[in-house]
Amino acid sequence: MLDLKFVTENLDAVRAGLAKRGFEDGARLDSLAESAATRRTLIGEVEALRARRNEVSKSMGGVADKKSAEFAAIREEMRGVGDRIKELEQELKAVEAGLEETLLHLPNLPHDSTPEGLDESSNVEVRVVGDKPTFDFEPSDHVDLGVALGILDFERAAKISGARFGVLKGVGARLERALMTFMLDLHGDEHDYTEVWLPVLVKESALRGTGQLPKFAADLFRIARDEGWEQHQEEGGGQDLYLIPTAEVPVTNLHAGEILEGTDLPVAYAAYTACFRAEAGSYGKDTRGLIRNHQFDKVELVRFCRPEDGEAELERLTSHAEEVLKRLGLHYRVVRLCAGDMGFAATKSYDLEVWLPGQSAYREISSCSWFGDFQARRAGIRHRPGPKAKPQHLHTLNGSGLAIGRTLVALLEQNQQADGSVVVPEALRPHLGGLERISR
Repeated sequence: MLDLKFVTENLDAVRAGLAKRGFEDGARLDSLAESAATRRTLIGEVEALRARRNEVSKSMGGVADKKSAEFAAIREEMRGVGDRIKELEQELKAVEAGLEETLLHLPNLPHDSTPEGLDESSNVEVRVVGDKPTFDFEPSDHVDLGVALGILDFERAAKISGARFGVLKGVGARLERALMTFMLDLHGDEHDYTEVWLPVLVKESALRGTGQLPKFAADLFRIARDEGWEQHQEEGGGQDLYLIPTAEVPVTNLHAGEILEGTDLPVAYAAYTACFRAEAGSYGKDTRGLIRNHQFDKVELVRFCRPEDGEAELERLTSHAEEVLKRLGLHYRVVRLCAGDMGFAATKSYDLEVWLPGQSAYREISSCSWFGDFQARRAGIRHRPGPKAKPQHLHTLNGSGLAIGRTLVALLEQNQQADGSVVVPEALRPHLGGLERISR
């Protein structure tokens, strides 16, 4: 969430920054500025009345006759002052709730180094790593490869759950598990991330803290509740819960409402979770295979750092995600996202795009983002720069390290052979009992 004081004092700069993202809701910003002015007026009136009440309260002690008309008049005036303070406080509460609601709908401002542009055509290629694989045969996509090898089954997945789900069988299931273990071991052992295992059902407040709510409510799966659940809520044990779209949500909110010591930063976590997305607005796109499913697996990297370290931490995080692709020998590129293509909460982002021969295209496999204090402000996460320093909002970052299903897709397509088999990268073989090749 943007800082209200900064927004109202730098309205033109905020308009310009949001316009770079394609956000041009001038009426919302005008309303915010007006409400902020109203808030300042109300706060001034409340403070003046409180000061008046305190002053009079002191003078009342000097009135000798507590039954005099003078004392009764003063007491009546103070009763009126108290009632007026309560009225103004209620007005102030309503205005502040409206301001917060408005701020929750405003995206983050792009960093100065974020390229201008409204869509992916304005993203900037930063580097290309590895050689693009070549074949002396027509390469297949992962669906045809996986089905022929007997490791992917989409028909039975549809029978169980409908469209946009997949079943991994045999070596396919082992490969998914091997990738998860390989990624977590790499990030934990070599990159010093603390591994965490988390709930995949979270409260609405957790999604609001990382920026998924209220903006992306249509993309989330909310759990269905029966009468028993409603009773559980009434007894104080139940709340509205959502399936997580990414481990970013529970990991970031591990420290919601907390103050971390500056000497403990950076703090880094790695987590595997299943993820769930309704993918609203993307129907008709990537409906084949594992690229855009309602349920998918991911290893997520989350970092908390001091504000002055944010940009350097983004480079570090991105390098950690890249290392997975390098160890697996997969060809990929890194692009810096333009303002209009970034996520709602990000101020600067890199996408790692892996080459898929079956589509003859690069596809995103990880998005590494720096959020500034945007998420920390929403989730109430602060740090204390020094022993007696005033707490300040810290900075958060996250990125996939990696999306496991898409890594499996890239592995199948880049390592396919003319006979339909797939060579297993050396880095994964210890996790697959030494298996060197996937064959029918």
